[in-house]
Amino acid sequence: MVTETVNPLKITFRGPAKYFTDAIPIGNGRLGAMVWGGVASETLQLNENTLWTGIPGNYTNPDAPKALSEVRRLVDIGEYAEATASAVKLFGKPADVYQLLGDIKLEFGDSHLKYAEETYRRELDLNTATALVTYSVGDVEFTREHFSSNSDQVIVTKISGSKSGSTSFTVSVDSKLDHRSYVNGNSQIIMEGSCPGKRIPPKVTANDDTKGIQFSAILDIKISDSRGMVYAIEDKKLKVEGADWAVILLVASSSFDGPFTKPSDSKKDPTFESMSTLQLIRNLPYSDLYTRHLDTYQNLFHRVSLQLSRSPEGIMRDGSSITNICSKENDDAVSTAERVKSFQTDEDPSLVELLFQFGRYLLISCSRPGTQVANLQGIWNKDLEPKWVAAPHININLEMNYWPSLPCNLSECQGPLFDFLTSLSINGSKTAQVNYLARGWVAHHKTDIWAKSSADRGEVVWALWPMGGAWLCTHLWEHYSYTMDKDFLQNKAYPLLEGCASFLLDWLIEGHDGYFETNPSTSPEHNFITPDGKLACVSYSSTMDMAIIREVFSAIISAAEVLGRSEDALVEKVQKAQPRLRPTKIAQDGSIMEWAQEFEDAQVHHRHLSHLFGLFPGHTITAEQTPGLCKAAEKTLHKRGEEGPGWSTTWKTALWARLLNSEHAYRMVKRLINLVDPEHEKAFEGGLYSNLFAAHPPFQIDANFGFAAAIAEMLVQSTLNDLYLLPAVPRDKWPNGCVKGLRARGGVTVSICWKEGDLHEVGIWSKDDGSFKTLHYRGTSVTVNISSGRTYTFNGELKCMN
Repeated sequence: MVTETVNPLKITFRGPAKYFTDAIPIGNGRLGAMVWGGVASETLQLNENTLWTGIPGNYTNPDAPKALSEVRRLVDIGEYAEATASAVKLFGKPADVYQLLGDIKLEFGDSHLKYAEETYRRELDLNTATALVTYSVGDVEFTREHFSSNSDQVIVTKISGSKSGSTSFTVSVDSKLDHRSYVNGNSQIIMEGSCPGKRIPPKVTANDDTKGIQFSAILDIKISDSRGMVYAIEDKKLKVEGADWAVILLVASSSFDGPFTKPSDSKKDPTFESMSTLQLIRNLPYSDLYTRHLDTYQNLFHRVSLQLSRSPEGIMRDGSSITNICSKENDDAVSTAERVKSFQTDEDPSLVELLFQFGRYLLISCSRPGTQVANLQGIWNKDLEPKWVAAPHININLEMNYWPSLPCNLSECQGPLFDFLTSLSINGSKTAQVNYLARGWVAHHKTDIWAKSSADRGEVVWALWPMGGAWLCTHLWEHYSYTMDKDFLQNKAYPLLEGCASFLLDWLIEGHDGYFETNPSTSPEHNFITPDGKLACVSYSSTMDMAIIREVFSAIISAAEVLGRSEDALVEKVQKAQPRLRPTKIAQDGSIMEWAQEFEDAQVHHRHLSHLFGLFPGHTITAEQTPGLCKAAEKTLHKRGEEGPGWSTTWKTALWARLLNSEHAYRMVKRLINLVDPEHEKAFEGGLYSNLFAAHPPFQIDANFGFAAAIAEMLVQSTLNDLYLLPAVPRDKWPNGCVKGLRARGGVTVSICWKEGDLHEVGIWSKDDGSFKTLHYRGTSVTVNISSGRTYTFNGELKCMN
């Protein structure tokens, strides 16, 4: 019999990091660090999320309309390979590149090399968002604590020893970017630098006169009052000697003043702003900084708890209900990497809990109100030339980053996405007008801090995809459907939806068979074989195009109903156009067609699931309304296979969950939880690194977020009026469980407990008065009228207990 391990929400390590993906990520939404946990020397790799190459760009091409006409002509006559070749004329400039801030380097001296390896411990506590490193040298235990505070906008490190006067080290700050650093007074280091004004890779002519984003970081040290001293050495380093403890504060700012202000025109002084931030907090005791950090972080993180177990005792040892979930006992003997490695045999449910909560932790740590959007690596990056420039990719990756924000009760973390959409719509309206002679606004497959809206450069198969803005707009209606925030719908969402729908109406053209069509059209990153045996990607009316347009049209129609604007001329045009969108079709082999014609797949096991958008994250393919398409979607998933990068694996998990197939959803969960060796990683194989970062490989953060969203989808699914309880929970793997605090559409908060595979108890709460909800569980449906502010509890037969 397999013994179930019991672990707290901690990611643990037995030794210092050897690779970036062994290090511990901390962040406050804007400022991030990777904690390596070295002994004699330590590195904290720093990031600030506004550090990018470049300046605001012109994302228009006056020659594009002529090129567009030629591409459309070639598509119309069935010359798809030629249309693909011609489509390069629609490219814009490449996206700019996310940069790094620098490193804090700590040197503890050779005496620390004599540490006792068995005493070493490094961990990330998700409950407190704190990284901890401890080890012993002789009879002295050394401790380092690290956290990134949102409330005070500072990265805090406390270094201490168990014996008085034992804390001594040297600290410096460095960067790969152009910079200078110098000591200020006796206890500060100031680093000032700049990002390149032009991206260098791929090679373009560098212009040293182009002023890029400027930045400043200030490191401040405070030591114990009774013992120790701090002094400068070499004008660039600080040395602490003989202290009981030392607290290091790191603040940073940049001159970035929005996507439309050139760095050369910015009035922001990064050093002044950093110093102002520091002055507010430098005299606060460590305990106050830590308490303030916990208050802001735990207000978000503690909204949701999850427990999965093979035995009822693992969930409710004392017979407690969902309002009193037991805490888990600590077990530091096994590292998280070892737990990942053994998951294929032990299938420890508590590791699923940890990975679910790690996704929530990462979203809190890299996307908070007022920050930039979470990019391809969240905020954590060690390279001047990160893979895929770490830019937000909007043909799946940026969207997946925000999938967990609503069901996992972190709606505030979506704020940066909607702020970014506003900027993107401004540039996108110029691109739409000049490039496509269309109203409204458009965005393509990749963007950056400057809200790039035009097609990228590179290969047509991924660059030419004008549906990115439309996909992002589906998040607007989803936000309303979960929060029921009418002010948001009216003031933020509706204007963006209007612009998006306007573009889509102009982008659609009359087809030969009575349907509206999109031309040119691609299915993200996937080629097909033309009837004459050529490789191509450009045709017309891909299934994903139609599914996204259908979703956006439904969203603006629904929004208009809520806001009393159903008679607006634009809405009436959308209502007339919607029935004329090409329907999703089924191929001869029973799968869903990816393109309007039944082309041969260039890669049968391609990583993207674009033609299943209508199933998830969309809502046009459902078990109740379109059972035939659901059967075809299942065939499609089998045909696509289980292989793929991390984000593809988690998308498949969510798709299987929507199909109510718990067995296959769990198979994809299990597939993701495979340990990746950084020395032998293989692209497109997915998995997890030792710090639980998800792998493409290399590291790409979207799968961490996709995993949390997919687990939520296995536990609860919803419409504005319906709640489907435990729709895809693998009862043989997780026969017992409790989840508390998930959100559902219609403004409802849901908590569920189940025992021995059967529903045990459900609690629902809503802040909106008088809403009717229908609860569904295993063929039983009950409709209830929910009053605001009251928690309703139901038993396993869906009978209200209060």
